[in-house]
Amino acid sequence: MAYEMIAILMFSSMMLMLLTGQRVFAAIGAVAAVAALTLWGGSGGTDIPFSAAMKLMRWYPLLTLPMFIFMGYVMSESRIADDLYRMFHVWMGPVHGGLAIGTIGLMVLISAMNGLSVAGMAIGATIALPELLKRGYDKRMVTGVIQAGSSLGILVPPSVVLVLYAMIARQPVGQLWLAGVLPGLMMAGLFVLYILLRCLVQPKLGPALSAEERRVPMREKLRLLRAGLLPLVIFLVMMVPFVQGWTSLVESSAVGAIAAFLAAVLKGRMTRQVFETCIRQTLAVSCMFMWIILAALAFGAVFDGLGAVRAIEDLFVGQLHLDPWIILILMQLSFLLMGTFLDDTAMLVIVAPLYVPLVDQLGFNLIWYGVLYTITCQIAYMTPPFGYNLFLMRAMAPPEIGIGDIYRSIVPFVLVMMLALAIVMAFPGIALWLPNYIYYGG
Repeated sequence: MAYEMIAILMFSSMMLMLLTGQRVFAAIGAVAAVAALTLWGGSGGTDIPFSAAMKLMRWYPLLTLPMFIFMGYVMSESRIADDLYRMFHVWMGPVHGGLAIGTIGLMVLISAMNGLSVAGMAIGATIALPELLKRGYDKRMVTGVIQAGSSLGILVPPSVVLVLYAMIARQPVGQLWLAGVLPGLMMAGLFVLYILLRCLVQPKLGPALSAEERRVPMREKLRLLRAGLLPLVIFLVMMVPFVQGWTSLVESSAVGAIAAFLAAVLKGRMTRQVFETCIRQTLAVSCMFMWIILAALAFGAVFDGLGAVRAIEDLFVGQLHLDPWIILILMQLSFLLMGTFLDDTAMLVIVAPLYVPLVDQLGFNLIWYGVLYTITCQIAYMTPPFGYNLFLMRAMAPPEIGIGDIYRSIVPFVLVMMLALAIVMAFPGIALWLPNYIYYGG
């Protein structure tokens, strides 16, 4: 059998196993193991997963993963996010759409604490959504705000998804995180601009707080400001030493985890139950990601051995004579398609063995492409019929918000995200300027 046919058979077998509901790492790892043993026998076939496991164990930056996951769970379980939203509520309430804008700010800071979109969705749906609905905000707009804002968790550092991409693409995690900063802030700014313009045209969609609710003493406002900015202080304590070169990436992640833990202790919220929950959740999520990375590395090693990447490059460039930019756009469209029924880690693990080497051979920057992949995942999270965030919102939303409302709510925000994707594609410097400045002095 030709190697091209073997590669197609592997890919189709993996997709079939995923459709049966198997866990991502089990489906990918099983296909990789069977293919390796069939092609190279017991000796050569066992070397591939063993080599992948050793590569994973030797990857020092992977230690950042449990640190940042622990930091995020500490901030969430100790209810520090509640103080953050109360701050936005008081300071942004007098503006039409101000609470929705504050929710975007909440999501940005939650993203900087956790690195996962699920955390932002859970906090937004339980804290922000009831408050927004109670104050007369349009249910479709606020549902879209929470879904779009929570998606920033996989772009704004410390993004766990970018850690996974860094491992598979063999790129520096620090550069990828820095590359996500400006695109993430730009996207958040575009969301805020949309909310402002929409509420300017239709003020009833985002009414301002009443005069009575706005009468908050300045002392109380300043107290809330100090409490609400605590997550930002923790983020700066973690990231400034890293950006200045005083600490390594792993050391900075440890500083962030310790700072979050001490903040919860000083506020009297680090109970035994909270600590146990944080530890259990950190262990569960970290192990899940390690299994996924291990399966992806084994699958990628088999694909490399088959020469599948060279065959695909020859098909697109040599036989079809497609422009590299056309190939890149087709890749992004395939991510959008897969995102309707897969999550971000599954998408990356499935296509990374093909796409990442191909992008490199086409002459594109892999740091920049990591940002493009992440933004496309954000869009795919919110596109029907099976967008990941759509079903998370349906599970968390109150009964008065139906599935039709949830689907319609994301349309303007998906358009804004596609605009952001186009801007970053057209101007790679938006993603590459900060890592180049920090690592190479400009």
